[in-house]
Amino acid sequence: MKTSLIISTYNRPDALAVCVRSVFGQTVLPDEIIIGDDGSREDTAELIRLLAAESPVPVRHIWHEDNGFRLAMMRNKSIAAASGEYIIEIDGDIFLHPRFVEDHIRMAAPGFYVKGGRTNLGPELTAEICQAMQPRKITPFTRGIEGKPENALHIFPLARYLAPRYRVHKSSALGCNMSFYKSDCIAINGYDEFFEGWGGEDGDFGSRLQRLGLRKRHLKFAGIVYHLWHEDKFMYNADKNIKYSMRPDSEKPLRCPNGIDKYLK
Repeated sequence: MKTSLIISTYNRPDALAVCVRSVFGQTVLPDEIIIGDDGSREDTAELIRLLAAESPVPVRHIWHEDNGFRLAMMRNKSIAAASGEYIIEIDGDIFLHPRFVEDHIRMAAPGFYVKGGRTNLGPELTAEICQAMQPRKITPFTRGIEGKPENALHIFPLARYLAPRYRVHKSSALGCNMSFYKSDCIAINGYDEFFEGWGGEDGDFGSRLQRLGLRKRHLKFAGIVYHLWHEDKFMYNADKNIKYSMRPDSEKPLRCPNGIDKYLK
C-alpha cells in the first residue's frame, strides 16, 4: 500500500523542521511527504528545499497565496496531489513518535479511518526543541508537558484492543493526527471549503466519512504525536464555523458542494 504523508504548515519553519525530521526517523517511512503550505513566507520554502535534500523519500511543497486561514482548501489540494492510495495527515506544529507511520499503516483497513490523539508540550519545552530544530524523545514523565502525558505511552497491543472501542461516539476526527484511504476522501468530496478561519473542518470531515459507512479506529497508546505549544492567533470565524459544522445531518450533503473535486485530474 503506497502511503502519502501530508503535513500542513503556515509560517513556522522551526517547528516544521522538527516535524519533518521526526518523519526521517520513522521505523516505516511513507512513500512521499507532501507539505501543504497555507501561504508561508520564503523562509519556509528555503527550509523545505534543505529538508528535501536530507529526506530519504520524495518531498513536495504545495503553496498557495496567503489569503487568510484556508486549511480546508490546502488539505484538499494536498490530497489531490498525493500519489498514495492511503493518506496520513498531520500538522507542521507536531512531531512524531518513531512508530507513528507504522502504527497508522498497521491499523488501516477498508471500511475504517484512523484518528489519533496528542500530548501537549508547554512553552519552555517547545522553545528548547524548536531552537534545536530536532525532535527529541518524550515520555509521560518528561518535564515541560502541558497536557495529556498519558498519550505519550506506546503500547501497541493495548492500542489495537482499544481502537474500535475507545471514544466510539466522540471526537470524530483530528486533522493533526488521522489517516484514511484517498478513495474514501474523494467519495465525500474531501474537506468542505466553506471553512475559513479556525475550527469545524475536522469534525465535519469525520462525520461525513461516518455517514459514508466508515467506522473510526481511535488510537490510544499508538500513533503518538507531540504538539508544540503556540498562541491561538487565528481563531477568527470560530463561531460561524462551529455553527455550520453542527447543522443536523439532514442539512449536510454527504458530498460537500465546495471540495476536492476541482483539483483532481
